[in-house]
Amino acid sequence: MPDEIKGWNWGAFIYNIWWGIGNKTYLPLLCLIPLFNIIWIFVCGAKGNEWAWRDGQYTDVETFKKVQATWNRAGFIQFLVFLAVLVLYFLIFSVFFNELMHYSSNSY
Repeated sequence: MPDEIKGWNWGAFIYNIWWGIGNKTYLPLLCLIPLFNIIWIFVCGAKGNEWAWRDGQYTDVETFKKVQATWNRAGFIQFLVFLAVLVLYFLIFSVFFNELMHYSSNSY
């Protein structure tokens, strides 16, 4: 296994099940197990490139890197969108909660 393919794979982390099917590696299907999947998504992100290289039919490193670059880009963008939505959710929730507390304290 070439050293240059090792590393974090955002596609395997975020799109674990679909990434696994697309790369003909089926260990990410273990993400279907509740609670276990919380840990396994991190394993997929860390070991994904190695699994894809081993189980896929890649003939050279350049082709592999091009395919995984697409998955990585999509996974990283999805992760950033998730973080933005999460922050926005908490901001809206905190404003709503603050208004609710203010309203309830002034209702007497």
